Parts: sequence; C-alpha cells; structure tokens
Amino acid sequence: MVRRGGGSVRPTVDLAYPFEGRWLTQNSPGSRVPSHGTTLLATAYAIDFVPVDEAGRTAPITLGSLLRPEPPERFPGFGRPVLAPVEGAVVAVHDEAPDHGAFRGLPSVRYALTQRRRLAAGWAALAGNHVMIETGDGTVVAVCHLQRGSIRARPGQGLQVGEELGRCGNSGNSTEPHVHLQAMDGPDPSHASAVAITFDGHLPRNGDVVDAG
Repeated sequence: MVRRGGGSVRPTVDLAYPFEGRWLTQNSPGSRVPSHGTTLLATAYAIDFVPVDEAGRTAPITLGSLLRPEPPERFPGFGRPVLAPVEGAVVAVHDEAPDHGAFRGLPSVRYALTQRRRLAAGWAALAGNHVMIETGDGTVVAVCHLQRGSIRARPGQGLQVGEELGRCGNSGNSTEPHVHLQAMDGPDPSHASAVAITFDGHLPRNGDVVDAG
C-alpha cells in the first residue's frame, strides 16, 4: 500500500491490531516522528500499546512503585494474547529473554541511565522476545517484548491475521508489560529503513485507548 501526502509518496503497511481488549497507545507516529525519538534500528514509525483494565488504567501506582521494581504479574495485561497483525511468513523468532521487573518512579530513572548499554548490545537486547513476519511485498513487521516461553510461531511458518503469536511480556527494553510494533523494508533492523504503519487505515495518537475485538 502507498499513502500520498505532502507531495511525496511514502510506503505504508496497513495492519490489524495485534490484540483484543483495551490497550493504551504510547509513542505513536501519529503524534510525532520519529515516534521513539530516534531513527536507529528502523524505529521511526514504531508504536507501543500498553494493556489496561476496563477503566483504561494500568497497575495502580503505590509508594512501593515509586521506590523499587515491581513484578510484571502485577500489571493487568501481562500474559494477554498477542496476535499476528498481518498475513505473512515468520522470518525470525526470539523467545529466550527473561521478563524483568517493571520500572516506575525512581527505578525508571535508574533504568533510563542504562539505555546506552542496552543499545550497544543490539536489536535483540532492545526487542526482547519477538516475532518478525515478512509480507508478500517484502515488508517485515516486528512484534516485540513478548513473554518468555509463550511464542507459538516458528521460523518459516505461514501466518494469518489474528493467529496467536505469544503473550504480552516485559522482556527487552521495556519499563512495563506492553507490545512494540514496527515495520521495515528488510529483516535486519540495523540496515533496514522504517516503513510507516496504519491500523485499518487509521493511526491512534498518544493517550488513545484502543478497544479491539
């Protein structure tokens, strides 16, 4: 698919939401580009979705939340099913990264100070457990931060939209359980270019709560 805008032609891949239920949009290219503050590793148009409860909230913040890491199981979406957002073939799977604690308050500040070290460790250290799906036109969609041991997809497997890939986790460069998606024009994020994404022709902005399914 190609979207036209501003007198230019920009390739865009249209995806389905990779989940059911309520999820909060963060770091959306609908609000700014590059969405994560960098163009490194083909992340210019990446997007994050945080699972929330029926009231649209993540885990309540307590005094303990501000002082020390929290178990990821405390968060409402840890372990929720994550679905294939696009039809295609699985070209890469990583399912060995641990689900670490969640970081808010002072722990999030300390975690931010170690960002450079994770970046130096490369794509896998940032993405955590992930699945990469190649579409018929060569676009590769990465679904990241999945729960360790939950991934069902295998390299070479063909996927249909909506098939379960795994479960929402807190692996890789993640401060609380969420799902990170990005699209690119090849399977190696170190050399690929970012591809813009939409969801059923639309793009939620930061703070939007998506009800899917």
